[in-house]
Amino acid sequence: MTKMLRLEVPGGGEKVLLHSCCAPCSGAVLECLVANGIKPVVFFSNSNIVPREEYELRLGELVRYCKELDVPLVEDDYDHEAWLDFVLQKSPEELAAAPERGARCLNCFKFRLLRAAQYAAANGIPVLTTTLASSRWKSLEQVDEAGRWACGEMPGQAGHDVVFWPQNWRKGGLQPRRAEIICEQGFYNQTFCGCEFSRKL
Repeated sequence: MTKMLRLEVPGGGEKVLLHSCCAPCSGAVLECLVANGIKPVVFFSNSNIVPREEYELRLGELVRYCKELDVPLVEDDYDHEAWLDFVLQKSPEELAAAPERGARCLNCFKFRLLRAAQYAAANGIPVLTTTLASSRWKSLEQVDEAGRWACGEMPGQAGHDVVFWPQNWRKGGLQPRRAEIICEQGFYNQTFCGCEFSRKL
């Protein structure tokens, strides 16, 4: 393990919901959280992933790693049709053809992080963060915008506010450690984001 990044959870708490996109992106993040005495609840909400076999493969790898770290994992309902409706919204043809890091990706992050924020609010978890911020293929600005928007939809829901933690999970040695963990664990390391649009690029 590389030199440990020191983490400060917003509000000084220790209860964190970690939205996770896959095991490769989660490996170093989870290791770092646990090393800092933070045991997050991992939330797998990824209705973007197709086909379903690909979804199950990615989930299986994450389940295996969470068991090794003794970290709880919650699987969200898989609803690709609802994801499509939300992501393509008013301009389906334009958004389907949008490049990576475009408007479609922002909508995708919003859908998944809104589901995560809803779970956090309903279960009294005050802080939400995401492994989407660990991938160099993603726009950190879009991830942060989506996370803040999702948590902004939650004030007072179920009696709990949720704060977005915009941690850059690429820094502090986590990027090289990510690659090491992928090799150590023999993770299935996907070659596309997950949705049918990214697969065509």
